[in-house]
Amino acid sequence: MIDFRSDTVTKPTQAMRAAMAQAEVGDDVYGDDPTVNSLQEMAADMFGFDCALFVSSGTQANLLALMAHCERGDEYLCGQQAHNYKFEGGGAAVLGSIQPQPLNNQTDGSILLSDIEAAIKPDDVHFARTRLLSLENTIGGKVLPQDYLAAAQSLAFNRGLKIHLDGARVANAAVAQGINMSDITQYFDSVSICLSKGLCAPIGSILLGDERLIAKATRWRKMLGGGMRQAGIIAAAAKLALTDQVERLAEDHYNAKLLAQMLVEIPELAVDESLVQTNMVFATLSEHINPKLLARTLANKGILLSPSHQLRLVTHNDISTPDISTFVTALKQAIR
Repeated sequence: MIDFRSDTVTKPTQAMRAAMAQAEVGDDVYGDDPTVNSLQEMAADMFGFDCALFVSSGTQANLLALMAHCERGDEYLCGQQAHNYKFEGGGAAVLGSIQPQPLNNQTDGSILLSDIEAAIKPDDVHFARTRLLSLENTIGGKVLPQDYLAAAQSLAFNRGLKIHLDGARVANAAVAQGINMSDITQYFDSVSICLSKGLCAPIGSILLGDERLIAKATRWRKMLGGGMRQAGIIAAAAKLALTDQVERLAEDHYNAKLLAQMLVEIPELAVDESLVQTNMVFATLSEHINPKLLARTLANKGILLSPSHQLRLVTHNDISTPDISTFVTALKQAIR
């Protein structure tokens, strides 16, 4: 199958499978798993943080960060399109009693600094206590500029807020700019990094922070049922995600740009090539096209996509350059 639904569908590489089979393991709840410990130490060193915590998913990493930064009745600021507001089941509110304050995302994915400033609540018993600013990079495949991150960090510091990065695809953001991931993560008090999307690990994310935050996050992880035992089996693949898979993302970005260029030639689609910065292409179908029927037709040809009039097509390690041409040819046939 050629699967454009998400980069979460990537399969582990053969090197990852071999590393998993040979991984040295222990009980991670006791802190005894040497492969997990090695991963956490490596990640903290790579990204310039005191500590790191290996967890099962990006959703869990974000939730642990929010619950470690905020107490009951506190508030975090984020974008309307932020994953930890819109797509993570309301976990911060349900499990942490933390109020989200979503703000409008601009076309480039950023939140206006003036909107952030205006949303910070005064120190008054009538209001939730604003404690945290949460940003996402990339967001909708778009990269937040470095100068924006620096300005957001300065705003947060001057207003007494902590600042968190949902860095589910921060590796894509770094590769797109030709910089190291640590150049991005330097602006944040905590960062979550997903290793099971474009980086090909089968499971797992890393949460980065200082010693106090990671200690709180570790306690919350246990309480939420996230403690893992012989987790070195999956940590072995996660280590290779960070060491072997980051630079390769440039191939995904190339394929996404190629896909956008080819889709522009289809009159039934509207595509803005300028918005393709990493591995996501958004294409709007003409109203007369039934997206569910289109998806079924393509599935019968071995091509998967999520049906919608606003298609999100995601390139990744399991989609080759020839697959792009195969998909576009099948799409033209299915439309016409």
